[in-house]
Amino acid sequence: MSEILLKVENLKKYFPIKRGLLSKTVGYVKAVDDVSFTIRKGETLGLVGESGCGKTTIGRTLLRLIEPTGGKVEFEGHNITEMDTKELKKLRKDIQIIFQDPYSSLNPRMTVGGMISEILKYHEISEGENADKMVMELLEKVGLSKLHARRYPHEFSGGQRQRIGIARALSVQPKFIVCDEPVSALDVSIQSQIINLLQDLQKELGLTYLFISHDLSVVEHISDRVAVMYLGQIVEIADCKELYAHTKHPYSEALLSAVPIPDPKKKRSRIILTGDVPSPANVPTGCYFHPRCPKIIIGTCEHVRPVLAPLNQTTHEVKCLLYPESYPEGETMAA
Repeated sequence: MSEILLKVENLKKYFPIKRGLLSKTVGYVKAVDDVSFTIRKGETLGLVGESGCGKTTIGRTLLRLIEPTGGKVEFEGHNITEMDTKELKKLRKDIQIIFQDPYSSLNPRMTVGGMISEILKYHEISEGENADKMVMELLEKVGLSKLHARRYPHEFSGGQRQRIGIARALSVQPKFIVCDEPVSALDVSIQSQIINLLQDLQKELGLTYLFISHDLSVVEHISDRVAVMYLGQIVEIADCKELYAHTKHPYSEALLSAVPIPDPKKKRSRIILTGDVPSPANVPTGCYFHPRCPKIIIGTCEHVRPVLAPLNQTTHEVKCLLYPESYPEGETMAA
C-alpha cells in the first residue's frame, strides 16, 4: 500500500456573519465542519455532494487560498496550516489547483505562453528560451499546438481553456492537484476528453488528485475512493466500487438513486428527499441530515451527533446512527 501524501485532521472553516454599524459578529456559516481524511500517493479521491456543501471550500483551504478556522493539514508530513509565506511559495510547486471556470481563471490580457512563462520565472524554474521550450512541451502534453502559445484566452473554446488551465497547473511539476469541478462547465463530449487527459497525465507523471464534483458518473469513472459530503461534513467514505455497490448512508443512497442507468430498459428506483438543505449558519441538532432522512430513528437522530467510523473493521467509513460504530462514546440508541 502506498504511503499517505495528504492528511487532513478536524478541518474547519467558519465564515463570520456580521451585522450592524459596528459589524458585530452574530454567528458563523459552518462551510467546513470538522472534516478528516487522507489521500495516498498516486490515488484519486472523489469528493461529491450537493452545491453549497463545502466541497470547493475544502479544496481551497488545503492550498491556503482560504485560511482554515481550525484543524490541521499535513502534506508529506509537513503542517501546511503553520507555514509562513516563504514556505508556502515552495509548497506551491508541489500542490496546484485546476479551477471550475477555465475562462475567469485566466488573465485575458496575457497570451497563453506569457501566462505559463511568468509562472516558470516566478518559481525560478526557467527563463528565456528554455522557458519558451517548456511552454511548447506543456501545450503539446495537454493536446494543444505550439501556435496556441501566442493566442489570448478569448480565442479558445471552453475545452481548450481547461487544457490551458491543466498546462498551467503542470508547469511547476506538482505532486498533488485539486481538481475543482474541472469538467462541470463543459459539454459532455469534451468532459470525457478532459477526464481521459487527467487520467493519462496521472499515469505518466505519478500525480495524486482530489477530484471535486457533483457528477457521480464522472466521479465513479475517475476515482479510487469517494467521499460524500453533506452540510460541511463527510458522511461516508469508501473505495469507489464498494461505495457504489454497497452504499450505507441514506444521503449517499439518495444521491446515487439520481444517477441514470445507461440502459433504456432499466430504471432506477428514485429516493426523493423532502425539505430543503438546512442553512450552514443554523445547523440542526444531532445528526445534520435528520430533518430530511427517510430512515430517521425518532428520539435518537434529533439529539445524538454521529461520528465518522469504519464499519466492521473495514475501510468503509460512515457517519450514521443506523450503525452502532457511529455512536459517540457513552451514547446508545433511545429506547
